[in-house]
Amino acid sequence: MAGSRADAATGAGRWNDGLILVADIGGTNSRLALARGGKILPGTLTRLANRDFPGPDALLRAHAQRHGAPQAGACLAVAGLVRDGRAEMTNLPWRIDAGELAAQTGLPRIALLNDLQAQGHALSALPGASLRRLLAPAPGSPPPAAGAARLVVGIGTGFNAAAVFETPSGPIVPPAEAGHADLPLRRPDEAAFADFLRRRAGLASVERALSGPGLENIHRFLHPEAPEDAAGIVRALEGGCPAARARALASLRLFAGLLGNAISSLALIHLPGGGIYLTGGVARALAPYLAAAGLEASLRREGPLAGLLREIPLYLVTDDNAALTGCARHLSWEPPFTRR
Repeated sequence: MAGSRADAATGAGRWNDGLILVADIGGTNSRLALARGGKILPGTLTRLANRDFPGPDALLRAHAQRHGAPQAGACLAVAGLVRDGRAEMTNLPWRIDAGELAAQTGLPRIALLNDLQAQGHALSALPGASLRRLLAPAPGSPPPAAGAARLVVGIGTGFNAAAVFETPSGPIVPPAEAGHADLPLRRPDEAAFADFLRRRAGLASVERALSGPGLENIHRFLHPEAPEDAAGIVRALEGGCPAARARALASLRLFAGLLGNAISSLALIHLPGGGIYLTGGVARALAPYLAAAGLEASLRREGPLAGLLREIPLYLVTDDNAALTGCARHLSWEPPFTRR
């Protein structure tokens, strides 16, 4: 990759119009592509396994070798906490410093986002075909106000959520680490599961229950005699051995109850009249079964603001590469970052 001090000194127009690299770095795999003018360039998308690379600089170089080097910079969405141009991955032993990465790769500019922030920036650009409505607003609900807040909830190797607020200057998507909050509990079986998590790990967090490993934790709690990984649980839901399917359905019912607890709590904090959007590999795998597992009853719980919760639609983002679009669109609004 190549960049120069002259590149670093150019204005935001070059940042917006030049060729950039966008990347979604997850806990297990990463997706990378080239983009220009807020749009992904066809034929440049690559998916790579993180375990094959010692760090993010090697990952970016591997993509450049296949598709050419960007000139204007890069925007990386990472599954972890991002602060002051630095990111620490939650489920990957990588630490990313935007300034150091710019120096390592020769790129003039690097921007870092939490991956849920990138998903939030993508929402306005997603076509209808990339969204599947899981729950409609209750009959008689008013239409959402123009520019109403939205909420993106990511369920994959980890868990996180991000609120999206539209402004005349572009969307504001504050960072969050919702997966590390305490797990909301309502029923005795949920409390018993939380005790199980505390005995195993000392903490009953949202992520330890509502992620791929979280689903495995639930299954292990309910069926210690038949432990299974998340992929095996999904396969059992799809058919096969009746006993295995019955175990998987029981695990999914507890999962759906806890998911409804978590989402409704977040909805009451952010008031996302524009909708709640589930994203991530686990969300897509489990979406066909969540209604039958009781998600709606848990999400639209009774209480003083039950009517408000029933007005909020729930969608599934089916585009696995939405975070890349979000990275590209983020740079349409963000001023350039230059090397320190």
